[in-house]
Amino acid sequence: MRPNINKDLLPIKAHYFLFNAGTAPVVPFMPTLAKQLGYSSIVVGTMYTILAVIGMLTKPLVGFLSDRYQRHRMLFISCEILTGLAFFLITFTPGVQKPLPVVELHHESTTTVRYCSSDNCISTNLKNHFQNQTLTCKLHCQIEPFIWNDMCKECFQIKPENCNRSSEYVDLIRDINMNDIGMDQLTDGKTCMIFTVIQPADDLEALESTDCLDNSTYFNTTCELNCNNEYLHSQLAESPVISNSDAVSLYQFWWFFGMLTISWIGMAAVVSIGDAICFAILGERGHLYGKQRLYGSVGWGIFSILAGILVDSMSTDTEKDYTAVFWMTAIIMALDVLASIKLKHTQTHLSPNILKDVGQMFLSMRCVIFFIWCVFIGLGTALIWNFLFWHLENLSSCQDSMKTLQGFVMAIQCFCGELPFFFSSGWILKKIGHINAMSLVLFGFGVRFILYSMLQDPWYVLPIELLNGVTFGLFYATMASYASIVAPPGTETTMQGLVGAIFEGIGVSTGSFVGGLLFDSVGGGHTFEIFGVSFFIAFIVHFCIQKYLQRHQSADTDERKLWIVLPSF
Repeated sequence: MRPNINKDLLPIKAHYFLFNAGTAPVVPFMPTLAKQLGYSSIVVGTMYTILAVIGMLTKPLVGFLSDRYQRHRMLFISCEILTGLAFFLITFTPGVQKPLPVVELHHESTTTVRYCSSDNCISTNLKNHFQNQTLTCKLHCQIEPFIWNDMCKECFQIKPENCNRSSEYVDLIRDINMNDIGMDQLTDGKTCMIFTVIQPADDLEALESTDCLDNSTYFNTTCELNCNNEYLHSQLAESPVISNSDAVSLYQFWWFFGMLTISWIGMAAVVSIGDAICFAILGERGHLYGKQRLYGSVGWGIFSILAGILVDSMSTDTEKDYTAVFWMTAIIMALDVLASIKLKHTQTHLSPNILKDVGQMFLSMRCVIFFIWCVFIGLGTALIWNFLFWHLENLSSCQDSMKTLQGFVMAIQCFCGELPFFFSSGWILKKIGHINAMSLVLFGFGVRFILYSMLQDPWYVLPIELLNGVTFGLFYATMASYASIVAPPGTETTMQGLVGAIFEGIGVSTGSFVGGLLFDSVGGGHTFEIFGVSFFIAFIVHFCIQKYLQRHQSADTDERKLWIVLPSF
């Protein structure tokens, strides 16, 4: 028996698949790319706050223009092109030059170079990479006046003419044994690596000189280390933590942020218009929305894991190379444009006063609560979108396959989380209703964040990602279908844009900013713990308010007709 295929729905299915497949290789990696470029968590949080506000303004504006001038498909395809082009141009973002590693030159009976870091993997990486090698390094050291008496002795082989006791700096050239690395654990959790400084062979006479340092001599000074070795510098040199004030003076930042802004405008328009077109094509079969949207999860899941593997396989030991995934995005987005040309969409209703009709939604208590719920979900979604991968990388920098792990994270989110919930969203909403689905989403976020806060090994994040089915799959189906149901005729695209703007422009923007501040001040684990407790409180408050409204307000007949029910849990 041949399957019954509705050919009218094939273009919208293809769009969801290709659009998500095209954005999956780049969107999740943008925060970690920004981290690699040297921007602090506060800068990243600020960027995504602004991007979300831009999305908030874009969605209702594009929705209004689409409904007012009936140019849905033209705007839709134009924004797809804009998105693909802007993302591709990010690959040309210039990097910010990293400073030389800062170490301590330490003498107490012997001379050593010390480097302290909270990253316990660096020493293992260096031993595995260099093994028995010895590097000749230049040390540019800051000198206090009282140290000159010791530095100018024969042991340090400083020419007499360079013993300028009025200078604040001195340059030394020394051999460092990369296999003999000692370790010293500090009370603040950091570990200091102690490198043995090898005296050059032609300094043996100096070692026997009575003019050398004795065992009672002690000094410690800060130096810049330059060994002309890219791998060593990548391990020891801290990425420049660029603050907000520093970022605005960098042309590299404005190119990166500018291309992100253009791509975000394009994505915001494509998402809001695309959902409105989908509901228009479905007509009375709006409950089938999830079965169309699930193809987006399939595309996202397949190409996110491919992108993660590709980045790891094409990267060097020093940093991740994202060039290939930007090419993937450009090609797949071009295919999405071709698929979207086949869309057949005509709007049967035209509202004579779109703004007035949409404004009436704010007079309904249930709609207002729905909008507040969208804001709160945006807060949690921002933390996952922008800082989950950052948190995983902080848990273990020893992972050479971190991008592969992140690809698996997104694959599980899509195939094991979103896909089954998108597929069954119509059945779930009929069984428990939109209101209880909203409460369930809040509870799912609380559980998810508490589990994140307990992570020690980043690979244990994989089973947690099953909850993405509740926190995104069920959430998105609930948000889109509820907005479609309550929208007055002729305002469907405007309503989708408004809801998306509230979710992203207010919720995601605030979550990005607050998340960035908390990550910088208390760290990732405590940030997820704070958000987790907050969502449990929100779940209780939302559930109680809805029960109160159910008992003290008469049920809306249209909501009963459109299977928005309020059964007990």
